Amino acid sequence: MGMDKKIVLTGGGTAGHVTPNIALLPKLKALGYDVSYLGSYDGIEKKLIADFAIPYYGISVGKFRRYFDLKNITDPFRVLKGYAEAKKHLRAIRPDVVFSKGGFVGVPVVRAAAALRIPCIIHESDITPGLANKLCLHYAAKVCCNFPETVGMIKNDKAVLTGSPIREELTRGNKITALDFCGFTANKPVIMVIGGSLGAASINKAIRAALPQLLEDFQIVHICGKDKIDNLLLDKKGYRQFEYIKTELKDLLAMADLVVSRAGANSICELLALKKPNLLIPLSASGSRGDQILNAASFEAQGFSMVVSDDDLTESLLVDKIHELYFTRQNYVLAMGKSNQLNSITTITNLIESLVQ
Repeated sequence: MGMDKKIVLTGGGTAGHVTPNIALLPKLKALGYDVSYLGSYDGIEKKLIADFAIPYYGISVGKFRRYFDLKNITDPFRVLKGYAEAKKHLRAIRPDVVFSKGGFVGVPVVRAAAALRIPCIIHESDITPGLANKLCLHYAAKVCCNFPETVGMIKNDKAVLTGSPIREELTRGNKITALDFCGFTANKPVIMVIGGSLGAASINKAIRAALPQLLEDFQIVHICGKDKIDNLLLDKKGYRQFEYIKTELKDLLAMADLVVSRAGANSICELLALKKPNLLIPLSASGSRGDQILNAASFEAQGFSMVVSDDDLTESLLVDKIHELYFTRQNYVLAMGKSNQLNSITTITNLIESLVQ
């Protein structure tokens, strides 16, 4: 069939709505797809996609809110404009299929594709579909899910448990490189702490309070977030902190024996794919729509994760849980190895292929 298969990817607003699309790119190209991207004029997706030499088309985006805001008056016009623009681009590109990773930019694209009778697949990261994806469910041929619980919530047999596509390079880390990078020794286990891009204050505080106890048995690499470095701990032996890590992330993950993390869907799917025993501390319901709590509960029920609630987090509880996780880590590795959410790139590209045929 050569190069005559075309796919449009869409999704944006946060990195989590873009990185799974990026993870699909090598496989889509190998299968002979011409790939285009529809995103907002200046969202994070534009920056992230710029590295991949793919045609990028911007459209107008409005946000759907469940609360009152003056923008609720202007945003419907933005959405209508985005719909018209998406339709124009889709007519010009004439893709065989559209794959949407969600976020508000996906809504006009999926609706426009449906109007032009172009089949769509959407991917829902969280257990309960977010508002943007809810507005698209009716128009999708298939809905890819990260959690078994979600499959039961979606009607008409549209839902498929796929897991989340993980960037291939994350599986190619080098432990020795990371030990050198951190100045760690090879004969003491390593804990990696990832706070997530925001709201990591409670984790940072508890980890730092627990350092005297934890450093007796472990070395700790701590990704603490922008402007969150503690200068008083810069010379602490066995403890390294970074605001943010990009290139070395794969090596640090390869080095980590345990990971302490928030419970964003993408992050935990990466931990699952890499089979890393993990302690999840989901964002509390007061600080979010509560999806992290549900994500974490699902991973706990499947035997992939140990979970501590953000509201219960204390230094002594953290120390106990980390020790318990370390001693039972093999059970978690075994459970993750049996998961059917691991080959998500293949599962998803097979769904795409079946719609194109």
